Amino acid sequence: MTAAVRHRTARGATEGAAGGAADAAGPGRARGRRLRAWQAGLRRGGIEVRHLLRNRKELASHLSNVAVALMVASFIHDDLPGTRIPAAHLTIAGFAAYLLFQVGLLSLPQILVTERDEGTLLRLRATPGGIPAYLVAKSVLIVGMAMGSITVLLGAAALFVDGPLPHSPGGWLTLVWVIALGLLAVVPLGAAIGAVLPNAREALAMIMLPVMALLVTSGAMFPIGRLPAAVRDVASVFPLRWMAQGVRSALLPDAARAAEPSGSWQLPTVALVLAGWAVAGFLLAVPLLRRAARRESGSRLTERQGKARMSGALTM
Repeated sequence: MTAAVRHRTARGATEGAAGGAADAAGPGRARGRRLRAWQAGLRRGGIEVRHLLRNRKELASHLSNVAVALMVASFIHDDLPGTRIPAAHLTIAGFAAYLLFQVGLLSLPQILVTERDEGTLLRLRATPGGIPAYLVAKSVLIVGMAMGSITVLLGAAALFVDGPLPHSPGGWLTLVWVIALGLLAVVPLGAAIGAVLPNAREALAMIMLPVMALLVTSGAMFPIGRLPAAVRDVASVFPLRWMAQGVRSALLPDAARAAEPSGSWQLPTVALVLAGWAVAGFLLAVPLLRRAARRESGSRLTERQGKARMSGALTM
């Protein structure tokens, strides 16, 4: 009996030590999986950016927004009220903010819904670390699209319509953090919308009208002070109004503050509102994306593809 007890005690101690070693190694393995997911996502994101650059149709679609901005700015010859600053500069700054907003709130949901309907989420659910890697890749793609669009817009505007550029290192720094916070504010929201939209065909139709309404009411294209106070109050809830104001503060001289309702750029408020939307978007997007991935199945995918083929939205 004594020998048996000693044997069981020794075995228990061995198993406990092994369990402790496994527990100690567990966090290391978890960190390793997260690191591999990030590495895979960055590689995939780089590949998707290269594919975008080789896709003439996609590039033409993004460049068309730049062409529209330059065309609109070329027809504006007035100055901002109370200043000698061309109103066309405000239009260019507004379009820069709108491109950020559009990439996160229009392009990303369409990408997510289209790839879900093609079975991408279903395949990734069975791949270890597939969903995190997918989200990292899409983040790389969206940042690349946004930065490319704004760079082309500001460069072309400066060359062809004497468009605005930051006048100081502080202006460039402001532009960088407004772009970063603006993307953080709208990309999670776009991911959340993409997780709940029914199909790729309805995605654009359901999002376009609200986005265009925000474009008109957020003061991106013309001085927001000209809008009724009630419209300004509603627009102030959403991130586009503050993204546009932050971009204006980076691109326009200080004299342009006279056209703002408060007479100032309100950069602390810009940062606070965009950060709030970023936090709310992440809190909303993560559970919705997990729910969408859990609900994916072969039968659901087949049903959606069947409906898409019947409506002509999907060709095999």
